Amino acid sequence: MDILLANPRGFCAGVKRAILMVENALKIYKKTIYVKHELVHNQYVITTLRQKGVIFVEKISDIPNNSIVVFSAHGVSKKTQEKALKKQLIILNATCPLVSKVHKEVSKASEKNIETIFIGHKGHPEVTGTIGQYNNKNSKIHLIESIEDINKLPIKQDNKKLNFFTQTTLSIRNTQSIIRFLKKKFPYISGPKKEDICYATTNRQNAIIKLSKITDMILVIGSKNSSNSNRLAELGKETGVFTKQIESFLDIQKKWIKNIKYIGITAGASAPEFLVKQVIEYLQKIGAENIKEVSGNQEKISFNIPKYLTLP
Repeated sequence: MDILLANPRGFCAGVKRAILMVENALKIYKKTIYVKHELVHNQYVITTLRQKGVIFVEKISDIPNNSIVVFSAHGVSKKTQEKALKKQLIILNATCPLVSKVHKEVSKASEKNIETIFIGHKGHPEVTGTIGQYNNKNSKIHLIESIEDINKLPIKQDNKKLNFFTQTTLSIRNTQSIIRFLKKKFPYISGPKKEDICYATTNRQNAIIKLSKITDMILVIGSKNSSNSNRLAELGKETGVFTKQIESFLDIQKKWIKNIKYIGITAGASAPEFLVKQVIEYLQKIGAENIKEVSGNQEKISFNIPKYLTLP
C-alpha cells in the first residue's frame, strides 16, 4: 500500500493567525483568556488550548466583566460585539480576514438598503456572524442552503436592488450551481467582485479531486463540525472513491484498507499537520510502504496578527 498526500492540506492562513493570537495573548496578558465559540473547528486544537488555560464559551454573558475575549476565526455578529463592549471586555478579534471581507460586503448592502441572499449552512457560526452584520428594518437578508430554497424566497423576480454573498467554506460545485440558478431566477442580482469562497477551501477541494484520480481510498482528517472538512469528505465521495472522514488515526478501521493499493490523505483547513503525521505512522505500522506528495497549488498567503500581540 502506498500513501499519496494531497497538496495543499491542513492549516490555512486564517487558522494559523487565530491560534497564534491566542497563544501570544496567553503569554502577554498572563491571565485567563476566554474564546467565544471554538477558536477553530478542530478538537485536537481546542483540547490543547484548553489545557493551557483557555476557556471556551458560547455566551458573552458567561464571561466576567473586564475580562479578555477572543472572537473565533468564524467571526461574530454586531450584537455579540455590542454585548462584549457593554461588559467592558478586552476584545481580541481573530476573525479570518477573508470572513471579515464578507462581513463588510453584507454590512454595506444593509446600509444601502439592498435586499440580500446569503448562501450558507444554517447554524454555522460563520453564517450566524455574517447574517448578524445585516441590520436594516426596511430590507431583509435571506439564508439559503440549496437550489430548492430559492423557490421559497419571498422576493420579486424583477428586484433591481438584490445582492448575494456566500459562506467561505462551501462546496465549490454546489455553490456554482446555486449561483447559476439564482442569476436565472433573478436577472438583476449582483454578487461579490471576487468569490467569497476562500482560497484555502478552493485549493483543498481541487487537491482532493486530483487525489481521487490516482487513489483507491481517501482519508479526510478533520473534526465533524468542520465545514471545510465535511465538504472535502463529501467531494471525495462524489468522485466515486471510497472516502472516510476521521478525527485522528484512532478512527481508522483496518477493514477499510483491506486490498487498498493507493490511499490518499488530506486534512481540513483547521487540522494540524501533526495529525497527518500520526495517520502516516499508523498506516506504516500496518503495511504502508511508499509515501508521495502530490503536487498542487502552492500557498504563500499569510495574515499578520495585531502588533500588540506580537512577541519581541
